Amino acid sequence: MIGKSIKERRKMLRVTQTQLAELAGISVNTLYKIERGQTNPTLGTLTKIANVLGMEVCLQVKKPQKID
Repeated sequence: MIGKSIKERRKMLRVTQTQLAELAGISVNTLYKIERGQTNPTLGTLTKIANVLGMEVCLQVKKPQKID
């Protein structure tokens, strides 16, 4: 889950939700909801958070599933 990874990294770096939200340019309420899985962040928001936390957003193309 994305929110869990963000929360774990934030705590590891000893950054508060308020600090992270301010540095990423998002609201604390948005960050709160992302960390708890109550909302899905946009790619832009996710990128802002990842940049502050020293993380990287990666997209992968899945292999197509075989349909019987």
